[in-house]
Amino acid sequence: MDRRVDQPADRRAAVAGLGLTEMGKVYGPTAQQFAAEAVRRAAADAGMGLSDIDGLLVSAGVTNAVNLSLQVDLGLRDLRMLTQMQAFGSTAGAMVQYAAMAVEAGMADTVACVFADAPLQPGRTTGEAYTARSEPLGWAGLREASGFVNPSTHYALAARRHMREFGTTSEQFGAIAVAQRAWAAMNPLAQLRTPITLADHQASRFVVEPFHLLDCCLVSNGGAAVIVTSGERAAELAQPPVWVLGWGQAHPGHRWRRDDAFGLVSGAARSGPAALGMAGIGVEDVDIVELYDCYTYTVLLTLEDYGFCEKGEGGAFVSTPGVLGPGGSLPLNTGGGQLSSYYMWGMTPLAEAVIQARGQAGERQVDRHDVVLVSGNGGFLDHHSTLVLGGQAAS
Repeated sequence: MDRRVDQPADRRAAVAGLGLTEMGKVYGPTAQQFAAEAVRRAAADAGMGLSDIDGLLVSAGVTNAVNLSLQVDLGLRDLRMLTQMQAFGSTAGAMVQYAAMAVEAGMADTVACVFADAPLQPGRTTGEAYTARSEPLGWAGLREASGFVNPSTHYALAARRHMREFGTTSEQFGAIAVAQRAWAAMNPLAQLRTPITLADHQASRFVVEPFHLLDCCLVSNGGAAVIVTSGERAAELAQPPVWVLGWGQAHPGHRWRRDDAFGLVSGAARSGPAALGMAGIGVEDVDIVELYDCYTYTVLLTLEDYGFCEKGEGGAFVSTPGVLGPGGSLPLNTGGGQLSSYYMWGMTPLAEAVIQARGQAGERQVDRHDVVLVSGNGGFLDHHSTLVLGGQAAS
């Protein structure tokens, strides 16, 4: 049941602007500068001035390199809403949710949501991008001494649990990487556009077993922003409105505490039904799926939790010919995702969802794009956000 049933249609929230900077090994600008440029581009995309923005939500990123002083950098005055948010990769979806609530409640009229990061530096490998940190103290030191030194090790443990419980294989993870690279080949913004085969996936070096290099997301410098406003205002602007039809969050609260469900269930199992219920639809009504893909495993798990296949059948589902990839029955991560396109946390699936819902994806445009499901995942399966976006307004 749509909890906003009494909300006037012209006050319903919509994404009206999208701003993407250059992505990848782009050296020079700071994360804060990338963020400012992304907001400027989003405003220009919408056909509005920066002075029209009266709300600003900032995603701090792992390094907290973007902060509330972005308001000053952009010359924004007298904001009615200003917040720095941190729920890791689920933050982008959460920002849109709070922006939508603010718009629909009349707290703000036009809210910019932005994420940016610049971890890559000349002369340093991508693997070193997030490793500069102080020595851990106390129990954290014991954890790292046992080998849990980065996100890959934690997700590898989760993936191995799924493999042992359900018989999921590395080749099934590879099917996701191959399908997403096929989409990326048609995306001019993608960092990696050369098609790959399952043999290429299996031959790529191990990062931490069971993850090969091609199971893992990219590292990128850049920024991404969206602007959320009312339907009434969006109708006057330059781009087709992308309606925010439903949303949900889930925060299991098991950080560093693992139970029988670890690796087998994510927060998508709760946030997905909440978002779909608000939109008044079922999973069978979804045209396009844009999922957070820090690893191939995360995609497989999220598909199960949203109900696109039964629990434990994700491996067979993603490796079935004609399901994923261009022309498949389930258009998934149609820009290449974070595995092949660019890594802007939850802004990566969100940006592609907006492009597809508008019908502006060019060669990779999916014919049916009225309903797009978007996920964000944060921590080590600790946080999840879900959005249902639409190319058409809810009735």
